Amino acid sequence: MSDVPLSTLSTFGIGGRAKWLFRAERAEDLQDALRFVMREHYPFLVVGRGSNCLFPDEGFSGLVIHNRVETLKDVGDGCFEVSGGYSFPALGVKTAREGWGGLEFAGGIPGSVGGAVFMNAGANQQQIADTVAWVDYVDEAGDIIRLKREGLAFAYRSSSFQGRRGVIAAVGVQLKRDEGAAFRQQEMVAYRKKTQPYHDRSAGCVFRNPAGASAGRLIEEVGLKGKRIGGAEVSPVHANFIVNREKATAHDVIALMNHVRDVVAQRKGVWLESEIRCIASTVE
Repeated sequence: MSDVPLSTLSTFGIGGRAKWLFRAERAEDLQDALRFVMREHYPFLVVGRGSNCLFPDEGFSGLVIHNRVETLKDVGDGCFEVSGGYSFPALGVKTAREGWGGLEFAGGIPGSVGGAVFMNAGANQQQIADTVAWVDYVDEAGDIIRLKREGLAFAYRSSSFQGRRGVIAAVGVQLKRDEGAAFRQQEMVAYRKKTQPYHDRSAGCVFRNPAGASAGRLIEEVGLKGKRIGGAEVSPVHANFIVNREKATAHDVIALMNHVRDVVAQRKGVWLESEIRCIASTVE
């Protein structure tokens, strides 16, 4: 497809138009797409459910590879093989309801499984890295290689995939039998609905938590809850969320992020690092 609005691929509801969009529904589609962009030296961007991205107002001049490969397989003994395009919250809910612990926190976190691994998503003292057994990865040659956990590096909201150029095709997650998982998962979602702008358009937490501190608390303490630039607003519910209140543009969001960062740095002496990915209009 051509001339596709990126705003429709984003939980922010922000973004210009992509020159080309390719929707991958099989692992083979991901391989074909990677082989094409590498052979043609064509700019590309991989998107799952668009929950942690800010797309540019100018659009994207290359190919957007939309990973919609959505399969889940129970391979036994608490190990599940799940495709990169599968819904991360759906995985958390399903496994918890079936009595498997380890991904309870995923129930209220929008995004894809591939995106969750890429960012090492986490909450409530849990992170997906704790469950990853292996990753099937489409490399630059278009080949699927299996990377075992011991060969991968994870840190707070970071993974070694952020330095690679390819696509997460599937993930093996190893969970533990826990009959209390469903109850905890429901509690986590209920708490998140009370304390976060759950139904507003956002990209999740904007800034990483500094060591020993909370980004949201720092932003609240300097009085920036409710601060607006254009259509972008620091959420009155949780200060580490910027919400699309009224036809916000990417420029509005970036200006507000910079303002928040500057004020916190001046008043608290802490430099906040971005957690969301601000996509350029052309990226390779």
